Amino acid sequence: MGGGSGTVRVRAPARLHIGFVDLNGSLGRRFGSLGLALDEPALSLTLTRAREARADGPDAPRLLDTLRAAARHLGVPDACAVACSEGIPAHAGFGSGTQIALAVAAGLARLHGQPFDAPAAAAALDRGNRSGIGLAAFQAGGLILDGGREAGGPTPPVIARLDLPEAWRVVLILDEGARGIHGAQEAEAFRHLPVFPEADAAHLCRLVLMGILPAAAEARLEPFGRGIAELQRRVGDFFAPFQGGRFTSPHVAEALAFCEGNGVPGVGQSSWGPTGFAVVGSQTEAEGLVAALRRRPGAPGHLTYTISRGRNRGADIVAEPSALRRLGGA
Repeated sequence: MGGGSGTVRVRAPARLHIGFVDLNGSLGRRFGSLGLALDEPALSLTLTRAREARADGPDAPRLLDTLRAAARHLGVPDACAVACSEGIPAHAGFGSGTQIALAVAAGLARLHGQPFDAPAAAAALDRGNRSGIGLAAFQAGGLILDGGREAGGPTPPVIARLDLPEAWRVVLILDEGARGIHGAQEAEAFRHLPVFPEADAAHLCRLVLMGILPAAAEARLEPFGRGIAELQRRVGDFFAPFQGGRFTSPHVAEALAFCEGNGVPGVGQSSWGPTGFAVVGSQTEAEGLVAALRRRPGAPGHLTYTISRGRNRGADIVAEPSALRRLGGA
């Protein structure tokens, strides 16, 4: 069997992409992203050595393709079985593709006793082209700000990372009847975006640096939420022509308006949606908000609600020794 482990278990966090801070790019770096790692949903994989490459569970074809690509990148055999017991919804704003790529590559490297370079794997597997949030969420979790990307440059660097206050909760609102823009449609949208006003980019950078991040560091929910909502308004309205409005799903938009009307300032959409979110101060507040959302007149039945929390650490990667090594064999 060679070096390495017999079985590797990986649990990788979903992430919220809260917004871009500089879509203008006149300083030479474009995008710049604010994001948050989540405890739920998450990706849970088990990798074991096998006679051939195979994958089971949610998103199995994507897992299998990723396994083969990761093996080529690492220079190891792809004879591995990947079992997924818990998946992250695809094209919903959670960054599932990046977590699949990194989780499979990290698990395969550990299985073969190799060091794992997450940024190199992300580049090789074509992840992190605009945002470094998914990579940073996998590595360290937390509330993350990246510094944007130079044309043709590497994955954007993390320039700030904070723990989200442990008491805070994130209510996720998912429209199961909608999907966010992705793939070729996303690339086409970015090609046709107008120039983002330089003054607006300057405002958002100041808002994040002097408003949102200090509020998180001091556990002050009200200014944190107000800053998030302002970022969402500016960026959401800029993307509105491509996603049908400030928020992709009209049903999620109605739910977020209800949250704001009930005193929750920190609401928004992750990436292209359709997932919406609301940040509140405690588990009790989150449970009360979900109950109120479900009770409101005309609430559509295909909206689902999840209470999550910020994940202040990266992916869990746990290796178990092979049976031969446990028995003292070679």
